[in-house]
Amino acid sequence: MAFKEQILPETAMRKLIAAAFVLPLAAALPAAANTAQEIAAHGMIVTIADMVIDLNFTPDGKFNGMDGAITGTWRVDGEKLCTTSNLDPNETCAEYPKDKKSGDSFDLVTPQGSVPIKIK
Repeated sequence: MAFKEQILPETAMRKLIAAAFVLPLAAALPAAANTAQEIAAHGMIVTIADMVIDLNFTPDGKFNGMDGAITGTWRVDGEKLCTTSNLDPNETCAEYPKDKKSGDSFDLVTPQGSVPIKIK
C-alpha cells in the first residue's frame, strides 16, 4: 500500500503542475480574429465601378486610401466595421461575413449594391 500511496500523489502532482503551466498559456493565446479585425489588421482592396481602391488601416483607428485622397476613422463593433471619412463624416457600419482571413475575397452586400472586397 505504501508504494501505491507514493505513486498516486506524485502522478496527481505532475498533472496539477502541468495544468498550472498549460492553462495560463491557453489564456494568453489571442482569440481568433473576426473578419472586421482581419481587415483592420491587414487592410483591404475594394472595387467600386471598376475602380480598385487600396485601403490601409492603422492601429490608432485611422485609415487612408488613394494616396491620401480618402482618409477617415474606423472601429470594430463585433462583426461590424464602422467608419467615418472625408467623403462621408457620418459613421456607417457594415456587417462583414464571418471567418474571412487575409487573402480571402468576398462580396459585401450594401444598400447601394454588392461590393467586391479582398483582405490584404
